[in-house]
Parts: sequence; C-alpha cells; structure tokens
Amino acid sequence: MSHTTRTPRLFYGWYVLAASFVILFLNAGARFIIGVMVKPVGAEFGWSRGEISSAVFLNMAVYAVAVIIAGRLYDRYGPKWVIAGSTVLFSAGYALMATMDSLWEFLLYFGVLNAAGMGGTTIPIFGSIIGNWFEKRRGLAVSLAMAGSCFGQFFLIPVFSDMIAISGWRTTSLWIAAITLVVSLALVFGVIRGDPEKFGLRTYTGRDGEQAAGRKGATPRAARPPAGTHDLTLSEAMRTRSLWLFTIAMFVCGGADSLITTHLVPMVTDYGISNAVAADMLAWLGLLSLGGILLAGPAADAIGNKLPIVVTFALRVVLFAVLLRFKGTAPFWVFSLGFGLTLLVTAPLTTTLVGALYGVTHIGFISGFINTVHMMGGGLWSYLGGVIFDVTGDYDLAFAISAGLAALALVCTLFIRERRHLPPSAKVSTEP
Repeated sequence: MSHTTRTPRLFYGWYVLAASFVILFLNAGARFIIGVMVKPVGAEFGWSRGEISSAVFLNMAVYAVAVIIAGRLYDRYGPKWVIAGSTVLFSAGYALMATMDSLWEFLLYFGVLNAAGMGGTTIPIFGSIIGNWFEKRRGLAVSLAMAGSCFGQFFLIPVFSDMIAISGWRTTSLWIAAITLVVSLALVFGVIRGDPEKFGLRTYTGRDGEQAAGRKGATPRAARPPAGTHDLTLSEAMRTRSLWLFTIAMFVCGGADSLITTHLVPMVTDYGISNAVAADMLAWLGLLSLGGILLAGPAADAIGNKLPIVVTFALRVVLFAVLLRFKGTAPFWVFSLGFGLTLLVTAPLTTTLVGALYGVTHIGFISGFINTVHMMGGGLWSYLGGVIFDVTGDYDLAFAISAGLAALALVCTLFIRERRHLPPSAKVSTEP
C-alpha cells in the first residue's frame, strides 16, 4: 500500500517553519553581538575601529560569496547538509575567536570561518526553504520564519552583553559557539526538510487540510510562468533591467544595515551613554525589525513587493537626517526603533520578488546573487564607517552619505517592473 499521498494531521511545513525560526533566533543573536564586542576587543588589543571594521568587511565579503555557493548547493542538494556544514563553520569561528591574540587571527576566525558558515545559516536559505513549503500566504510564512532573527537579536544581545561584562568576550564567544552548534544541528537533522514532494507531501494552499489540491507535483499557480516561456536562470535575469535596479537598492540597503549594527553601540557610548543602554538600543532595533517583516510579508501578498521597499528607503532618509541633526539619548532611541522597522523588510521580499519576476526554479541562486551584493555593500560601508570615524572623530559624514544613498535606492526601486519577466529570447508578449 502506497504512503505517498498520506496527509498528516498538522502540515509538516509548520514544523519546518518553527525549526527555521529557532535557528535564525540563535544565529541573529550571535551575529549581531560583534557590535557590542567592538570596544572591549579594541581596548584589549589597542585596535582602531577601522582595523576592527576590516574584519567585519572581510566577514561580509566572504559571506557574500558563501551565500551564492550555499544557494547553488541548496538548489542541487537540498538544505540539510548545506545548513549542517555551515553551522559547524559558523560555530568554529566563534570558538576560535576565544583563543585569538592578533589581528590576523581575528581576520581568519571571524572574517573567514564564521562568515563561510553564515552563508548557509541565515535568511536567504531559510526564505527559500519556506517558499517551497507554502504556496498560499508565502510572504506571511517567510516573514514568520524571519521573525526568529528579530527575537534572537532582542533577547540574546542583552544576555550576551551581560556575559561580556561579567566573564569577558572570550568566554562569551565559547558559549555562543556551543549553543549554536548543538541546537542547530539537532533541528537540522531532526526537523528540516527542503522539498515536500520528496516526502509525499504537497505545498500549503489552505485547501484540503492545508495541502494543495490537484495532482501531486503540479506547479503552484503563483509560480506558473506565462504560456510558452520558463523560469529564468540567473544569466537570463541579469539581462533584465529590473534585476540591476534591485541589486543597486540591495547594495545600499546592506551598507546601511551593517553600518548601524556594527557601529551603533560604540557610537552611542561615545556620547556618554552606558554600554548596557547601548546594547538595549541594538536589541530593540532587532525587535522592531519584527514589525517591519510581519507587515512586509502580508503587504507583498496584497499589494506587491515594491511599495514596502520604497517606504523603507524613504524612512531611512528621514532617520539619517534626524541623526545628523540631533544627538542624545532620546534621538538615539528614536533612530534605533525607527531603523529597526526597516532592518529586515527586504529579507522576505527578496525571495518573493525574485519569484514574482523570474519564477521559483532558480530562486535560491538568483536570491543568493542579490544577497551577495547586499552583503558586499554591508562589508564595504561598515569598514568605511570605521575609517571615517578614525579620520574625523565621529560618524556624521557616514550618516550624510547614507541618507543620499537611501534616496538613490528609493528611486531605483520605483523603476523596477514588477511583473513576470520573460527570457530575452522569448517571442511572447510581455504585456500582462
């Protein structure tokens, strides 16, 4: 008797979503703690912010390449071993950081090993996994999984910050490595699955006990291309204007994200605010990002992907202007909370927009390319922010440039053609 069409009481995609939430929860807390470590590490070794930021730059550059590799491996082999191997590298980087005594070791352990592991353990991969399990309300499902990153930053940053204050950054690095390794691997091998069809299940549509009606293996309606064409590959997508407009916007987005998450705590403490309060600002920034992504996903389902991204960049222009004009506890809180609302808006929308423009067959690879550019922007601007501080004594110039770049990204997003793109050689009308 065949079991390929069995229907479990609870759709298995919800378990996958929950496991993704927990893994992202841990990785976000570990990833963003580097902003709290800037001053303690710099004080111990006498490194400038530019030198510390160089490790962040390398980390982002390696991560950018790792995202593309992880996306390609995911498309070919599925998520299990990609996430498992990445988790081992991610944890090894933090464990070895506890032993470092020189800048080159920091560059190797945090800049290379940790970053290589981030490629398969963060938002792009999990967005693709959730996208495979859900047809209906895909944007909401991706957003719910991404919420793990927000809660991880909110709950774990203060915890890790207190641990640094009590037992030092070395011991804290070891704890981060151990917890991430054990919990993530247990979830990867016990819960995570990439393709529902391989387990005799169907994609969520909200019908027939939460699984898709119709023959098994049918292409979801939202993913069907127009008659006579097919899902675009990365090389085909690169021949469309929309991809490059979105890529520019994501480069700018990543730059601002990394500048703030790396330098917010040291900047705030430069103005006499305690390290604990500064860490709370970074934590609340992470929690407020939950509101952004929970709004972005349903908004994308209802009105498309462009408008939430446009609003994101418009708000960033205003926030950077506020930061240039006002300094102090209240303005820093306003900036942190407001920037938090924008922090992860593009995370769920990257995969949903790529799927809408180019189809889902190569969604991991195309999303990986876009997120690679996002991370390259983050690494470069985080490093230059540290250099600007070393030269000028503050971050005002970095914030002024960030405001201008956010305006540029807003314009680029407006010109994206948000409809299904055809292969360059297709003879089918592009009119909807």
